[in-house]
Amino acid sequence: MPNLENLRKQAKLYVRWHRDGYYPVAAQIRAVLPRFKDLTDRQILDRDFKLSDAQELVARQSGFESWQALKTGVQAMTDTAHAIAAKPELTEVEAQLFVADIKASCAFFTSKLGFEVVFTYGEPPFYGQVKRDNARLNLRMICEPVFVGDIREREQLLAASMTVASAAEIRQLFIQYQSAGVDFQQTLKQEPWGARTFIVRDPDGNLLLFAGPAA
Repeated sequence: MPNLENLRKQAKLYVRWHRDGYYPVAAQIRAVLPRFKDLTDRQILDRDFKLSDAQELVARQSGFESWQALKTGVQAMTDTAHAIAAKPELTEVEAQLFVADIKASCAFFTSKLGFEVVFTYGEPPFYGQVKRDNARLNLRMICEPVFVGDIREREQLLAASMTVASAAEIRQLFIQYQSAGVDFQQTLKQEPWGARTFIVRDPDGNLLLFAGPAA
């Protein structure tokens, strides 16, 4: 349950980070506060950023439209905390791929695999995220080899596993990717456990498994 005093401290910390020119806070401000969405990191850090702006940032990150709404919501949760036994629920998982060039990787995922770019971070970018429907992949730039020798290919070490709901969809997806000229580490096949799968190899050698029902 959120603690209002801790949230106040978080807002003050954002103000200090902004004043100190801490670049990662610029990405958070741009992603959450609509009036900053079209500005670069440098432009955001050069603009005024008051405590009220930081409080709005904290409120929106917590799912509230304003600081006042957050305070009201936190008070309501405090009043009912003893009546409700909350159990943490994990709502999603995101794979992280290691790539040599963020822009080139984003181009591959959008032009070949039908994903869209959610964001890139850094100038030049060294981190980013792409998504297709509910599948999200984080891209992290790494300039050195991550795997030794050919172990990734030999052991078929997957970077991500994504699923569709029907046999028709997995066949259609395979045909789409085949037409796009992607590199397959494994073409569509039926597994002994009843699924149909294929594996795409991205330009950095990451192995991406796509799976669906056999029938």
